[in-house]
Amino acid sequence: MGDYILAIDQGTTSSRAIIFDKKGSIISVGQKEHEQFFPRPGWVEHDANEIWHNVQEVIGLALSRADLTRHHIEAIGITNQRETAVVWDRTTGKPVYNAIVWQDTRTQDIVDRLAGDEGPERFKSVVGLPLATYFSGTKIAWILENVDGAREKAEAGDLMFGTTDTWVLWNLTGGVDGGAHVTDVTNASRTLFMDLETLEWRDDILGEFGVPRSMMPEIRSSSEIYGYAEDSSLLRETPIAGILGDQQAATFGQAAFEAGESKNTYGTGNFLIFQTGEEKILSKNGLLTTIGYKLGDQPVQYALEGSIAVTGSLVQWLRDQLGIIREAPEVEDLAKDVDDNGGVYFVPAFSGLYAPYWRPDARGAIVGMTRYVNKGHIARAALEAVAFQTRDVLDAVNADAGVDLSELRVDGGMVANDTLMQFQADVLGVPVVRPVVAETTALGAAYAAGLAVGFWKDLGEVRKNWQEDARWEPQMPQDEVERTLRLWRKAVAKSMDWVDEDVI
Repeated sequence: MGDYILAIDQGTTSSRAIIFDKKGSIISVGQKEHEQFFPRPGWVEHDANEIWHNVQEVIGLALSRADLTRHHIEAIGITNQRETAVVWDRTTGKPVYNAIVWQDTRTQDIVDRLAGDEGPERFKSVVGLPLATYFSGTKIAWILENVDGAREKAEAGDLMFGTTDTWVLWNLTGGVDGGAHVTDVTNASRTLFMDLETLEWRDDILGEFGVPRSMMPEIRSSSEIYGYAEDSSLLRETPIAGILGDQQAATFGQAAFEAGESKNTYGTGNFLIFQTGEEKILSKNGLLTTIGYKLGDQPVQYALEGSIAVTGSLVQWLRDQLGIIREAPEVEDLAKDVDDNGGVYFVPAFSGLYAPYWRPDARGAIVGMTRYVNKGHIARAALEAVAFQTRDVLDAVNADAGVDLSELRVDGGMVANDTLMQFQADVLGVPVVRPVVAETTALGAAYAAGLAVGFWKDLGEVRKNWQEDARWEPQMPQDEVERTLRLWRKAVAKSMDWVDEDVI
């Protein structure tokens, strides 16, 4: 038996390979960013071929940095940016168009057309999701409607669809030479096409979208052997045995397995997942009903999710578009130069507002500006926006689940920011807790793979690996919390109703 598990984390901005030992500790990391394409306002694309090449490269980097070979690796897990859609030719293996990223808003016309008189919740009782540009189903429909020859190829059975887990797995297991065309239940639950009860594609909904069933991958559990790495791979003959969409993987990596347990990931966007166990709760407060995980033949575990489009990417925007910082960590130093936000509130609705508002007509707004305001206030307002959006989502979780959260486990790149974490604890009124291993997304995929091959025997053994690293307790007076929340919600209202026929 190998001593390690390798996780492939195919994310929005980069692809990584991380090798873990039995204690869930990181042995080595390989990472490479891929290019972001913005062909038009609201459009976001990736080159799927670049992603696959980068995945191969980072596997090599992780192995070489640890001085390991395939013989040391017991299994491979995959986690991924969930709703990003790849459509490719099954005979050539080449994508027919760039991958359309989860943040992309070009499909709003398709959403409106499908919603019709029944509204955006037309399919929600079946799939747990509202019709929105966020999910991959509308992206597939756009490709079939707008790429020359795609519709004909799809009808002939020559096209395949996958989120990036499926794209990586298919290539890793042989591609055109018998690659496994598979996804797991967590990714399938983000397409708008999977029945949450039966865990099968719904032919009637596929028909409404004009997507042939032949394009769709087979839906499997999150923890089982899907195939083996092909002979030309550095990991040849190693089983690929775990797949979890990135937010579900992070929850799994946080050892939040039971109903009532939750985590919040601070990445490109923010994603709060609240486990509801074997009970499927359809949200009345703007949350998504999704799959938490499914281990082999065991019962499926459901979850509620609040998805926030812009958090970490807001810091990237301050760096790349405004140029007020050179490196992302500088945002904390800039924010600490001022005592407060100077009356400024920043609503980063760059892709509309996601949970719990679901307002595609919203756009980014900075309000409360006076001559007194400087770049430190802007930086602080940007960080506070992350915490405010999380409070909005948690209020919705509490309303749907009827259980108040006692503490929030956090992970992702932004949890290194002490100023943000303290403010988060303040506006939530509950402790915020960071684990020792903050790379919980990759760790969750590793756990899923390791459980499938007996590397870890059960969830209890996995749970013992979790260790607390830091804890932030609420400190802000309640009247100040209520004042800032009132002003934040006022700012959110100002961001709405912006987009109309004349506004891009």
